[in-house]
Amino acid sequence: MNYAASDLLAFADQLLQSAGLPPDKAQAVADVLLEGDLLGHTTHGLALLAPYLAELESGKMRKDGEPLVVSDHPAAVTWDGQRLPGPWLVLKAIDLATQRARTQGTGTVVIRRSHHIACLAAYHQRVTDQGLMMLLHCSDPNAASIAPFGGLDPVFTPNPMSVGIPTSGLPVLIDVSTSSTTNGMTNRLHKEGGLLPAEWVMDGHGQPSRDPAVLFNEPKGTILPLGGMDSGHKGYGLSWMVEALTGGLAGHGRADAPEGWGATVFLQIIDPRAFAGADAFNLQMDEVSRQCHASRPAQASTWVRTPGERGLKLKASSASQGVTLYPNIMPMLLPWADKLKVAAPSAL
Repeated sequence: MNYAASDLLAFADQLLQSAGLPPDKAQAVADVLLEGDLLGHTTHGLALLAPYLAELESGKMRKDGEPLVVSDHPAAVTWDGQRLPGPWLVLKAIDLATQRARTQGTGTVVIRRSHHIACLAAYHQRVTDQGLMMLLHCSDPNAASIAPFGGLDPVFTPNPMSVGIPTSGLPVLIDVSTSSTTNGMTNRLHKEGGLLPAEWVMDGHGQPSRDPAVLFNEPKGTILPLGGMDSGHKGYGLSWMVEALTGGLAGHGRADAPEGWGATVFLQIIDPRAFAGADAFNLQMDEVSRQCHASRPAQASTWVRTPGERGLKLKASSASQGVTLYPNIMPMLLPWADKLKVAAPSAL
């Protein structure tokens, strides 16, 4: 089912306001969730809206307030997010880090005790459109579903890491988990009775599998680090890096008592003008893009894309064709629409 992007944005915004979020926070969350679907990240877009509404109803996502400043230096700031909506906190942090980067060359904001921040790729274009680069990584110290390489017991969450890189054309948007897959994907496939494309999970006895059911059977399995059984030491190392940049710098992580679904966030804005200059940066990035596009395709039916290119073209096509929602999303939202007395959008 395809929907007009403006209708979906208004629907999400009205649901969130009806659930008690102030207008500025509701608008921020709705905008980021919709952006996830526009880019094709169907497990981390509006699929999160129903769970977010449940968190608001239970009080596990805080509705009102501002982040507390833990420390403030010219190019480095740390906040306590007080479990406020993650997308709103991240957008607020982008504004502050951008201001600092304009004068300091870089601006970094680390946030502890944020609620979930949704799709990382959804934030980057608003930064790359300004000619800036952004690094955005997060972890959730309240949960664990990925074992360290060589182990059976989970320690990490998927610990995604992302980068937005400006060019003279389409920006490069990189959003990857340090695990082989995500909790959102394994949960969806398990409910649907589906299999993963490859052996991205491990059962409780240490055997690789494509079946996400091993994560729910006893003894419970885990998601494998990026690289799987043979080279998962690489993903394991990246998971450690994200833990250091998030929980380590924030001073809040796996050493603290769990508080519920959330995030610890590392966000850094880099202004190329403070280094070799914007023109020099674009010259180099444009040439890397050109060489990637010029690389002969390994299969005649495909072509070489830059990271994020497919999602950006999908987003552009939604203006005329509408946003295609994954089939289970609207059925999850209709009960909330009835409960909160919000009219659901009509399909195109």
